[in-house]
Amino acid sequence: MVSKSLSVKNAKNPVQNPEIIKVPITTDQVACDGGHPVLGHPLTYYTFEGHQDFIECGYCDRRFVRK
Repeated sequence: MVSKSLSVKNAKNPVQNPEIIKVPITTDQVACDGGHPVLGHPLTYYTFEGHQDFIECGYCDRRFVRK
């Protein structure tokens, strides 16, 4: 049996490295489902308020940035 060891330093931690999704500057609302059909989370909608430049998902920490 061959086993592979996984280095913790090389593992991608979603909390330390949240996914950043760029959306058009004119976007008022975004939706997030975690991005994975099986391991995702409930579909959640977020609204940009005022001059807010980004929104972070409360479930998976994905960051939606208006550019």
